[in-house]
Amino acid sequence: MTARLADIAAQAGVSEATVSRVLNGKPGVAAATREAVLTALDLLGYERPARLRQRSAGLVGLITPELENPIFPAFAQVIAQGLTRQGYTPVLATQTPGGSTEDELTGMLVERGVAGIIFVSGLHADTTADMERYDRLRAKGVPFVLVNGFSPRVKAPFVSPDDRAAMRLAVTHLLSLGHRRIGLALGPARFVPVQRKTEGFLHAMRDELGLDQERCAPLVQHSLYTLEGGQAAASALIERGCTAVICASDLMALGAIRAARQQGLAVPGGISVIGFDDSPLIAFTDPPLTTIRQPVQAMGQAAVRALLEEIGGTPAPHSEFVFMPELVVRGSTATAPAPPAEG
Repeated sequence: MTARLADIAAQAGVSEATVSRVLNGKPGVAAATREAVLTALDLLGYERPARLRQRSAGLVGLITPELENPIFPAFAQVIAQGLTRQGYTPVLATQTPGGSTEDELTGMLVERGVAGIIFVSGLHADTTADMERYDRLRAKGVPFVLVNGFSPRVKAPFVSPDDRAAMRLAVTHLLSLGHRRIGLALGPARFVPVQRKTEGFLHAMRDELGLDQERCAPLVQHSLYTLEGGQAAASALIERGCTAVICASDLMALGAIRAARQQGLAVPGGISVIGFDDSPLIAFTDPPLTTIRQPVQAMGQAAVRALLEEIGGTPAPHSEFVFMPELVVRGSTATAPAPPAEG
């Protein structure tokens, strides 16, 4: 270390003490002197300490939980296009089971000097996660925006669909078709979007059918946000007599259709299924899926705008921008099946 300090000091024409102050981020060094030391580091081939590296004006990180669910590539495409139009280069970082965690991906992006980060459905959506990780990121001077999931403990712009309104749209549609035993299949209860969808469902069932929370409890089934998770949840709801199932993702809805067919039920003749997201290609399934369209285009563009305002030094309000979803009626919902005739 001493030899390195001496080399840098000689190259920059300053004392070793001054080099030490610069490398340790201590105050009291003139800007020109600091720049001379950093230039000496570069010329001698030494790596700058992470905190002294210049942020790249061109790179923006985008972290998604996975890419198997088609809603995440859809978000990535919209956000990447928005960033590219503004002269930024998006860097997509995806978590994988047994691979890099969100914190590790964040660290790698910060090391590369990204100008900001957009998180889609990250740990900010998990009510059991430690939100201090985002405080630490802000303390490093890295602007960020959070999509899908809200925490009042994090000072940042949030972008979300109105999950509660989405469930009311789905319930109202099914009621208009004569369904009264409606089930809800969704992911783990610790996630903010799951909690909001559950609230919206319970309120709609209470307002429209007069069912209290206790009577609705058997109609709510938590599982995983996967095709297999939707299949398992729908199987349980079908056994409880549901004639329609609302799913928290399109992948879960495809699993619900598989569960119905395994039990000899036609979709939509024997049971109706509604998805959530309106993922790419979901209109071409068999049957084409009725779903709640998440406004991906508007949400992605809003996330980019909010981040660029943060980067530009005119931060967007540290609050939640909520976007209204849309019911898209296709072929997986129909009139409720007639009850079996009395024997």
